Amino acid sequence: MVITKNMSIVEVVQKYPQTVEVFFKHGMGCIGCAAAQFENIEQGALAHGIDVDALIDDLNKIM
Repeated sequence: MVITKNMSIVEVVQKYPQTVEVFFKHGMGCIGCAAAQFENIEQGALAHGIDVDALIDDLNKIM
């Protein structure tokens, strides 16, 4: 499975719990917040000023 920027944050974390550390490393500590329920990875990353491509690369490396 390849993680894409259009995937839901919650979906990724639920299916692949090992990704939580990558989200935290990139500054996305809001994994459990209400916005994570409906935002995709790109939306969450942009809201936090995070490099989306670098985040996606790191998420897929841990897979």
